[in-house]
Amino acid sequence: MIASPRSADLAEKRRILQLETLYDLALALHADRPENELVEELLQRVCAALDPAAAVAVTRDPYGGPRAVTSVGWSGTPPSGEALLGSDLWRELLAEGQPLTRRDGELVGRSYREVLAAPLCYRNAYLGFLALLDKEARGAGAAPAFSTEDRRFLDSVAVLGGVALDGARQLAELEAQRQRLAEENKALKGELSNELAGERVIANAPAMKRVLEMVERVAPRGINILIRGESGTGKELIAKLVHLRSGREGPLIALNCAALPESLLESELFGIEGGVATGVAARRGKFELADGGTLFLDEIGDLQLPLQVKLLRALQEREITRVGGQQSIPVDVRVIAATHQQLEELVEEGRFRGDLYYRLKGVEVELPPLRQRRQEIPHFMRHFIERFCRREGIPAPQITADALSLLLAYDYPGNVRELQNLVEGAVSLADEVVDAELLRSLMGTAGDDASSAALDLKTVERRHIARVLRLTGGNKSAAARMLGLDRRTLQRKGF
Repeated sequence: MIASPRSADLAEKRRILQLETLYDLALALHADRPENELVEELLQRVCAALDPAAAVAVTRDPYGGPRAVTSVGWSGTPPSGEALLGSDLWRELLAEGQPLTRRDGELVGRSYREVLAAPLCYRNAYLGFLALLDKEARGAGAAPAFSTEDRRFLDSVAVLGGVALDGARQLAELEAQRQRLAEENKALKGELSNELAGERVIANAPAMKRVLEMVERVAPRGINILIRGESGTGKELIAKLVHLRSGREGPLIALNCAALPESLLESELFGIEGGVATGVAARRGKFELADGGTLFLDEIGDLQLPLQVKLLRALQEREITRVGGQQSIPVDVRVIAATHQQLEELVEEGRFRGDLYYRLKGVEVELPPLRQRRQEIPHFMRHFIERFCRREGIPAPQITADALSLLLAYDYPGNVRELQNLVEGAVSLADEVVDAELLRSLMGTAGDDASSAALDLKTVERRHIARVLRLTGGNKSAAARMLGLDRRTLQRKGF
């Protein structure tokens, strides 16, 4: 039978539509999109070109479970992925490995006159399938069957879909690996930031956890930070942590503003030009040394007013001038300042510039004293003992319950630094055991009724000699040399 011109024209239009659909689909599937969007795109394009009464698409994960499922024209409850992947149609597709046509059957509760299905596969891996049910009837005639061209078109779409799904899954796996590496990197940075030059940031108390959360947020930003807290709370350690997490490539340079007189502090901060005085060579200051990095100014409250003016200018203009120099030197420095003083009171008293205070106080971090986070004392104690014993090459002593109770009850006016000195002193003098009596002797009258329980000098001396003898394995000559004594002196002392 010779086809009519009208039917031939319709067939040609369908071929053109299918070719255009394949082209558009090839472009669309190359986009970085989630798998469920890709599957929906596949099905919508196929339905627009082949005009089925209903259609479904499903993909599975490497373990055989459903991953993405979408359907159109399905009356009632849409089919589930589990039901589709448990159907006879899927088992037949796996067996044949190519598109197939079946008539007068049922797919997940829906009867069909004809179904056209194709597997989604790539590199011998079956990722799912597409299924079209009953081509729509247009006009008064009977519904047509799927043609050979329809089957070829669906096969082409399935091939494109398999490639796209494989690519999407590879991208998803790469993204998952990237996230895992990012988390591992974050964890490693956390370990680095919690272990800085042998020092550790202990953060078991809620107040310290909040401090570290704030550090995480502000460290990558270039804003200046003011760290406040009593002496010995770990302000410099937090500054190191901020610098480490900032990503700045320059160094961290620290300067204690209370450690130098004003005449020397200015040249330490800003540097000095050569020839200012006889024999004086040019020298860079802390600002220049910290270029590209971080400058930590400890005890900023002790900075004298004339230097406050110059520091403010350096912060505002981002440039400094050396002592005795005329040339402005640009610097890229993030400033972290620290103080145990109430700067607001110093501002009211006229001893600290208000404009400098607000320039330094971009973000304020308050470190609580150790007495407000007593639950961290055992962690600090363990860390200090392990580090000290590792450094000295000695075994760690036992800590009695009474000694721990005394450590937990003490108020530590010197905070973490005092706890460290107390623990290291106790370990040095201990006879394998650190007890409350030894700790009271080191605390002095600050201990719990320490004046009546303190050890006398002779007892402390004997403990120390016994400790040195243990270090030398009982070799009295070696112990005497370490103690700076004559061997006979040890014998006179009963050793």
